[in-house]
Amino acid sequence: MMAANFGISMAFVVPLSYSLAVRIEELAPGHEEVLGYVTGTAQAVYLVLSPLLGLWSDRTRSRLGRRRPFMIAGLLLGLTALVGIAFAPNLLLVGAGWMLAMLGWATAAQAILNVQADRIPEEQRGRISGFTGLTGQIAPIAGIGIASAVTGNTFLVFVLPGLIGAVLLAVFLVVGKEDDTRGAVHPAAVSPRTLASSYVFNPRKHPDFGWNWLGRLVFFMGLYFNTTFATFFYAQRLDLPVREVAGAVAVIGVVGVAAAALGAIGGGFLSDKLRRRRLFALIGSLFFVAGGIVEAFAQSFPTLLIGSVLMQLAIAFFSAVDQAIVLAVLPSREEAGRYMAVVAFAHKLPSAIAPLIAPFIITIGASGGEKNYTLLYLSGAALALIGGLLVFTRVKSVR
Repeated sequence: MMAANFGISMAFVVPLSYSLAVRIEELAPGHEEVLGYVTGTAQAVYLVLSPLLGLWSDRTRSRLGRRRPFMIAGLLLGLTALVGIAFAPNLLLVGAGWMLAMLGWATAAQAILNVQADRIPEEQRGRISGFTGLTGQIAPIAGIGIASAVTGNTFLVFVLPGLIGAVLLAVFLVVGKEDDTRGAVHPAAVSPRTLASSYVFNPRKHPDFGWNWLGRLVFFMGLYFNTTFATFFYAQRLDLPVREVAGAVAVIGVVGVAAAALGAIGGGFLSDKLRRRRLFALIGSLFFVAGGIVEAFAQSFPTLLIGSVLMQLAIAFFSAVDQAIVLAVLPSREEAGRYMAVVAFAHKLPSAIAPLIAPFIITIGASGGEKNYTLLYLSGAALALIGGLLVFTRVKSVR
C-alpha cells in the first residue's frame, strides 16, 4: 500500500510541482498565472466528480472487490493523459490533459484511502497515516530528481514519473488482496436524493467530523498558497530561469526528506502511543507557520532550504495526525468511500480555489516585474495556523 501511494504521488504531484510549470513556460513564457488556472480548474472538475466516484465505489460488486476497479481505471486514464500533455501543442490541450490526468491519479489515490478506512484498526491509524504521509512527501522529491535528469526531454519529464507510478500501483493490484464482493448484500438503488446527499453531511449530527473538515480545509488552503507557485518562487528568489530550478528544488526536497520522515512517522507513532491527536495537529500547524515566515523573507538558498524543511516537517506532521482523526470521526464505515470523498473536499477545494486566488495576491504591491511572494507565503502561514486551532479547540470526541 505504501509503495502504491508512493507511485501515485510521484505520478501526479511532480507535474503540479514542476512539469506543468516547465510546459507552460515553453508555450506561454512570462505567463506563470496560467499555472494557477490550469491546476485550479482541474481540481474543480475532480471536486465535482469525487463524491459520485466514492458512492459508486461503496456500491461496486465485482470479483476484484470495491476499490481495485477504481485503481485500475485511474491508472490507465492518468498515464494516458500525461502522454497527451507532453505532446499538447497549446495551453487549451494542456489544461484538458491535466483535467484527465488529475481525475485518473486522484481517483486511484482516493481508492487507496478507502482501503485504509476499510481495514486499519484504531490503534494503528496514526502510524499508518504517518507512513502514507511520508511516502506522499518523498515521492514528489524523488520524481523531481528524476525529471531534472531528463529535463531536456518534455515527453520523459511527464511520462517517466507516471510510468514509475503505474508500475508500483500495478504491484499492489496484483499482491494486495481484496475480497470478491459479488456475493455481498446489494445496496439500495441510487436515487437523485442519494446522489445529492453524497456531496454533503450534517454537521449538527456529526459535529466533530464537521469541525475537523473545516480545520483541514483552512490548513490546506494555506498549504496550497505556499506550494502552487513554488517553482516560480524559487526561480525569482534565486534569480534562475524556470527550467534550471529543478536542481535546486531537488536538493531542497532531498534535505527535507529527513524532516518529512520525522514529522510523518514521529507524529503518527507518538499520537498512537500517547493517544493524543489534536495537540499534534496544532503542533504541525505551528511548524508550518515558522516555515512560511522563513520562506516569505528568504533571499538566499540556505534560508529557502531552512524554510522548506520546516514546512515539509509541518505538512507531514499535520497530515499524519489529522488523517488518524478523520478515521476516528468518520460518520459511517459502510459508506467510507462517500465520506472519504467528502473529506477530500477539504483539500481538493483549497487546491482548486487557492491557485485561482494566489495570482491576484502575488500582484499586490508587485514592482519591477517581481511578484509579491512574501505576502502569499505569509497569508498561507496565517491560514495554516487557523486550521490547526480549529482542530485543536473544536474536535471533542478525540483527545
